[in-house]
Amino acid sequence: MSTATLVASNQAFKPQCVDSRTRIHGNRTVGVVTEAYREQPQCRMAAHAQQRTIRTVRPIQAAADSPLLQRAGPLSGVPFGRSHANSLFNYNHLRSSHNRSQNHSRATPVSAALWPWQQQQQQQQEKAQSNRSGVVGAAGSAAAEETERSGLRSGEAPATATSLTVTVSSSIASIPAADWDACALDAAGGAEKHNPFVSHAFLQCLEESRSACREEGWLPQHLVARDSEERIVGVLPLYLKGHSYGEYVFDHSWANAFMRAGGSYYPKLQSCVPFTPATGPRLLVRAGPDREAVLGGLCQAMKQVADEYAVSSVHVTFPCKEDWQVMARHGFMQRIGMQYHWRNRGYGSFNDFLMDLKQSKRKTIRQERKKVAAQGLKLLRLRGDDIKAHHWDSFFRFYCNTTNRKWGQTYLTREFFHLLGERLGDQVLLVAAEDGTGRMVGGALNLVGGEAVFGRNWGALPGTHYPFLHFEACYYQAIEAAIEAGLARVEAGAQGEHKLPRGYLPTATYSAHHIPDPAFRSAIAGFLERETVQVQYALSVIDQEANPFKKQPVVDANIM
Repeated sequence: MSTATLVASNQAFKPQCVDSRTRIHGNRTVGVVTEAYREQPQCRMAAHAQQRTIRTVRPIQAAADSPLLQRAGPLSGVPFGRSHANSLFNYNHLRSSHNRSQNHSRATPVSAALWPWQQQQQQQQEKAQSNRSGVVGAAGSAAAEETERSGLRSGEAPATATSLTVTVSSSIASIPAADWDACALDAAGGAEKHNPFVSHAFLQCLEESRSACREEGWLPQHLVARDSEERIVGVLPLYLKGHSYGEYVFDHSWANAFMRAGGSYYPKLQSCVPFTPATGPRLLVRAGPDREAVLGGLCQAMKQVADEYAVSSVHVTFPCKEDWQVMARHGFMQRIGMQYHWRNRGYGSFNDFLMDLKQSKRKTIRQERKKVAAQGLKLLRLRGDDIKAHHWDSFFRFYCNTTNRKWGQTYLTREFFHLLGERLGDQVLLVAAEDGTGRMVGGALNLVGGEAVFGRNWGALPGTHYPFLHFEACYYQAIEAAIEAGLARVEAGAQGEHKLPRGYLPTATYSAHHIPDPAFRSAIAGFLERETVQVQYALSVIDQEANPFKKQPVVDANIM
């Protein structure tokens, strides 16, 4: 039974249409937040508030199957708007809090994460339960009760008791950069392992340049967790989205199935770095004794934001494996994908790397590099102040030349590249290809982290064709840069089996997903189970049959 059939046969959707509008951007339709949506009581905050308290969280230790982490009640009680082929950003399915309370029963949570208007009611419930149980007020008994109800196994230590307040911010500019970056650095494991994409500066470049903004179908909804002393102890990049573009973990078939069954898949919540298929931390939490509680609080907060906005789903794409496993413990479904990454096995030079390859692969790479040089092209690796405004203007033209082709999307604005160069300094590596006259005719944009070079965008001068320049600028120059800097790997972006014979090996990538509706969640879970088997098989077969190295590096089989 197909996903669509399974969903349709288990749920009766009730469409409810209100105003929506779209606009055409390039060759895609982009949903725009409508005035009707912004007048919804529970969404007025999302469109206007810079920062507002949404919930208070005490230590989160619920088991993954706890009612605390599930949304009770069938989707049939939720009025959904019909989707339209040209209206991807349709908010007409949003419910009122009154309807939700009438249609959904909910078990009293162990440690509540509540919106302000719910707090008084929940406090009364907790007081009544406290009087019945007779344990609240005695520190030892209360801790034992909390551990028992949280699903902790015997011998596990509960998180340090703390009060946690989570807020939603509709602009990263309203969050102090120093606090955000402190969380990001701790999450990465220190400055020596920093990931440039989750830095405050990079995300602000996306928002300030209007690359990731409401008009483009990306409404920032970043989560900020504060402790009882109002210190920021955790953050999470989060967006309310009206489409599935710019993500690189594909859920279009999910959206089609959901909408064919009569539901509105959009908007959805997406935790990611827009337009960036690069693995990195997503649960950005300060180191400390309360770290596990904050991690759980952010996971729970994502679910409760989804519940308040009545969205179809929450997606966290390209998290590091540690975050992926944390989210699984809090009820998120797991998905794996595959990219091709180059690994530095202690090479002292590019030639050392070549000597590690099979003879045929080594010969091909040498020939390709010679053919680039024979065209009179000179490759420069520019960083920091060496990258001038004219370089960015040229590169933006090259980037558009690539994205304007069939199936391409021009997500990034000219201003984004200029801001990136100004604010990220030496973390930006621009590979510039010049012809014999010194004219820039192609280029590749990379970002440099604490452990890796991340390849991002590429392009060449319109109307020109330089054979093998793409391989040289995007792959070989990045490898040389990583070897010179002593970095562990090169991540060259999504897809690309052509990377394999050039030394880039298949590597598992991760995403985590929360689907509130039980029937749709069941259908997606079945799909993910089958997909995981296929991806694991592909990783194994490619490693065994197409590995370009003489002594084959072992691909990590323990991807789960």
